[in-house]
Amino acid sequence: MKIIKRTVALLMTTVLGTLALFSCNEKQEQAAAGELKVTFFDVGKADAILLQSENANVVIDCGEKGDGKKIGKLLEESDCDTIDYLIITHFDKDHVGGAAKLIRSFNVKNVLTPNYDGTVDEYDKYLGALAEKSITPIKLTEDISFTLDAIDYTVYAPKKSFYGDNDENDFSLVTKVVHNKNTLLFTGDAMEQRLDEIMDIGTCTLLKVPYHGRKLDNISDFLNAVKPKCAVVCTSSSEFSGKVQDALKKSNATTYATCFNGDITAVSNGSNITITTEKGNSL
Repeated sequence: MKIIKRTVALLMTTVLGTLALFSCNEKQEQAAAGELKVTFFDVGKADAILLQSENANVVIDCGEKGDGKKIGKLLEESDCDTIDYLIITHFDKDHVGGAAKLIRSFNVKNVLTPNYDGTVDEYDKYLGALAEKSITPIKLTEDISFTLDAIDYTVYAPKKSFYGDNDENDFSLVTKVVHNKNTLLFTGDAMEQRLDEIMDIGTCTLLKVPYHGRKLDNISDFLNAVKPKCAVVCTSSSEFSGKVQDALKKSNATTYATCFNGDITAVSNGSNITITTEKGNSL
């Protein structure tokens, strides 16, 4: 896939994998905004994402049981002992599974979740870890915003208290991160009803594709609305729908997937986003 830009396109292969530079302004100006590093961990059909700026760490989902160790290792390598915000988009095991490990191992200042109770064993372990550390999570019933290192975060709460029987995905918290000229959008496992709720959220530079790249009836409408320049899919190869791949190609978003590229790192300097991968090129 190619990304069409008004200024410059740069796509090269490095010893680590793909290096891509995405510009969202005409003059390639360097923003005095520090750096935001986002790591999308290769943990199969699961979401585990770490956002790191100069003085702050935000985790969006923790993968399955055992995946918290991978996030924790990178934090330790970065000499960090604090998670400023732990955002659990919803309580499926492939999102909350590693939470208990992180809560027990790090100083977690804030926990944000949707306002419902989970049903899986991993949720119970998460509750136990919260109790051990005397942490009270914030169960969102309305949107919340905060700023860390001059980076603005908005977490969008689900607008309904019921989306249907036996499906928690549409409770997914959606997080928009604005780093000067760049906007990053993290959509959890949002399905059709939830995507309809955020269809007017605005355009983004980087999109974390919802629901592991599974087929959604309104995914093309959503891509047309948010117009991502690049996209990352946290998925296994069997989950990544061919129709979604076609929709991403049609949208001209340069796309990476953990099942093909391994760990994916996106670094924003406030003006550009540079993406590197463990292996392979964009799709």
